[in-house]
Amino acid sequence: MALKYGKLLEKKWNTVTRLERKAMLESQLQRAEPVAKRPDPGSWIPLPEPKLQLESHTASVNCVAFHPVFSTLASGSDDCTIKIWDWELGELERSIKAHTQPVRDLDFGGPKGAVLLASCSSDLAVKLWDPTDGYSNIRTLNGHEHAVTSVRFLPCRESSKNLLVSASADQTIRVWDVNTGYCVKTLLGHGDWVRFACPSEDGRFLLSSSSDRTARLWDIDAHGSAAVLALTGHENAVNTCAFAPPSSHQHLSSLAGAATAVPLSSSAEFFATGSRDKTIKLWDGKGRCVATLTGHGGWVNALVFHPGGKCIFSAADDKTLRFWDIAQNGQCVGILRGVHDGFITSLRWLPTVRNLPTQKRDGRDRLAGSTDSHGVAHFRCVIATGSMDRKVKVFASE
Repeated sequence: MALKYGKLLEKKWNTVTRLERKAMLESQLQRAEPVAKRPDPGSWIPLPEPKLQLESHTASVNCVAFHPVFSTLASGSDDCTIKIWDWELGELERSIKAHTQPVRDLDFGGPKGAVLLASCSSDLAVKLWDPTDGYSNIRTLNGHEHAVTSVRFLPCRESSKNLLVSASADQTIRVWDVNTGYCVKTLLGHGDWVRFACPSEDGRFLLSSSSDRTARLWDIDAHGSAAVLALTGHENAVNTCAFAPPSSHQHLSSLAGAATAVPLSSSAEFFATGSRDKTIKLWDGKGRCVATLTGHGGWVNALVFHPGGKCIFSAADDKTLRFWDIAQNGQCVGILRGVHDGFITSLRWLPTVRNLPTQKRDGRDRLAGSTDSHGVAHFRCVIATGSMDRKVKVFASE
């Protein structure tokens, strides 16, 4: 009997002790300083100091491009080389003698597990490089008759081929089959140098900008080669352009004066253009300019939409990065001055990856972006800039 009551008393004592410890922990938590909330990535603007400054080029850096999976960043230069960097470690991994004249643009793309690097140059060529084989040159695409200044992979669609688009001073845009190297379509309509071309998120549309002071929208699936829309209003060459992501449509709809958000009927509802007239213009899918953003003191050379949808980042010859809040009528909400010692030529955001499994490089898992178990993308706040000062800079939130 004594043993039985002894065990009951021990059990009761242990219960009282646990309750006292719980009360003590709750009291400590109440007295503790509140933990600061993590900054909202949807409102991220980079700090003045970059995460990394990458130096190796011997002439102007004209372009930068992130690998969609690994922590790889490529840069192209007037020194005719492509440099391959690990942007997380700040290490130069490889230097490629790529072209016989300046490298004008770069892009990573292609189907899952078969990502390639594309480059274009003033030497009239577009080249494809295989990162899994030491960046060997696997194909050269010839056909342009003047400098090629823009190259972009089209997002892969189940019903389409692996396609690449290039833009040139010969006033044409060419669409290439990456697997065969054949030009499958030539788009005509610009009256001067086509400076830049980019695809919509679903790969159906192209947006191009030109020295003829216009931007044009093209339907890749259309049988003809004519543009479906021309955006006119800039007073000088249009250097760059971008499709607005769906996350920005509610803000742009409000800016356009719509009482409610424009229904998402296609991937070409809103656009942005940057020009040598020092302005950025925002457009709706009918070709109407809904806002003009002023403030840059030089040519606007590059712009990207924040994946969160509220802001546009722009880079210009005035050596600044500017951040425009389209949720506040396009107000400039931040300026980074003196980002580079020379004109800023390029600006890219780390791609958002959807449904890509972890891949290994050198035995390590190196994912540049991540998705949850349902395949919902979570973007990372990382941008890279290139400049005539021969430097590449990486800005990151972490």
